[in-house]
Amino acid sequence: MKKISVQNNILETRSINAFYGELQILWDVSIEVKEGKITVIIGSNGAGKTTLLKTISGLTYRNKGSIFFEGQEISKIKPHKIPNLGIIHLPEGRGVFPNMTVQENMELGAYIKRARPKIKQNLEWCFELFPILKIRRKQLAGTMSGGEQQMVGIARSLIADPKIFILDELSLGLMPKLVQELFDVIQKINKEGVTIVLVEQNVQQAVEICDNYYVLESGRIIHSGKKGDFLDDELLRQSYLGI
Repeated sequence: MKKISVQNNILETRSINAFYGELQILWDVSIEVKEGKITVIIGSNGAGKTTLLKTISGLTYRNKGSIFFEGQEISKIKPHKIPNLGIIHLPEGRGVFPNMTVQENMELGAYIKRARPKIKQNLEWCFELFPILKIRRKQLAGTMSGGEQQMVGIARSLIADPKIFILDELSLGLMPKLVQELFDVIQKINKEGVTIVLVEQNVQQAVEICDNYYVLESGRIIHSGKKGDFLDDELLRQSYLGI
């Protein structure tokens, strides 16, 4: 795999074009994710945000462009090998196994070889982050509420011992109080050294916790910067925050 100089970028995409069949979704998308930071991808429905995350995880077709992780090009690595690099992706929809217990769902994260030595340590970390999961660890995941299932999905991802944690629509369909709790948890995870990439419909809360952002519209990056840049831009505030 090709080496590059990343200047503390843990992840980069360079001029990515992505397709579903003949339909092009992403057009020359380049982003830089700083190690140890929270990067937020903002955009309207259909902008290509989920496609970008899937492309990073190797789940969509690219006709050109490159992806680099920790200075190595990973564009041609098979999707099932991506998690063992330390790139863990929690897609929209949580994806719990309803007929397995909460703890069984969580422990599935340790199917990744690099995560197995730390399974006990990471399991206890998850129970600290989500005490309700420890109480209900023997409960079938399918009987949990939507918010609790989201906690299970996050916990399973942490059991996989991510270097970079990619989340798609953390707050979708959840009550405001729980949304705030989950955003607090994401900040705690980040403070433990895990780099975060977040696609989120709740732009205001996402911008509040991010270090930098990218705005994606119609498959193209139209704006990027640090948190303060977003809040200082009147057009962005009006378009995405309504203020």
